[in-house]
Amino acid sequence: MSIRRETLDSPVAANLIGCLNAELLQRYPEPGANHFSLTAAEVAEGRGGFFVAYEGERAVACGALRLLAPELGEIKRMYVVPEARGAGHGRAMLIWLENFARSVGVSRLVLETGERQPEAIALYRSAGFAPISRYGEYAESPLSFCMGKSL
Repeated sequence: MSIRRETLDSPVAANLIGCLNAELLQRYPEPGANHFSLTAAEVAEGRGGFFVAYEGERAVACGALRLLAPELGEIKRMYVVPEARGAGHGRAMLIWLENFARSVGVSRLVLETGERQPEAIALYRSAGFAPISRYGEYAESPLSFCMGKSL
């Protein structure tokens, strides 16, 4: 498996994010329950990054880091295609994002997932993330489950 930086508006990113959004809409059909906001500018060089994991030439996972403050980063758009789940791609992407965060001076990471995603919560807990209060755009979102970790 290899992980490469991609632009958020690339065809591979659009495909993975489209699949992620469709899955989230199935799990959270309520109006206002999903938080899809992430722009290409937020993950441009110097502001964060969007990354894709490949098996050969097949894209199997993605994840992003956006900077919220000079030493604070947010994990976004973590996704593994269903047929590749259970092979460690999510963990590999999370480790990649943590290392990238350190390389750009981030000392604390936060993220938002949903209470209907026990597999994501388990992955983040096993990587040392702990529950935190809902923040930012998720503050009033009752289905959001936020976590944080010091690096």
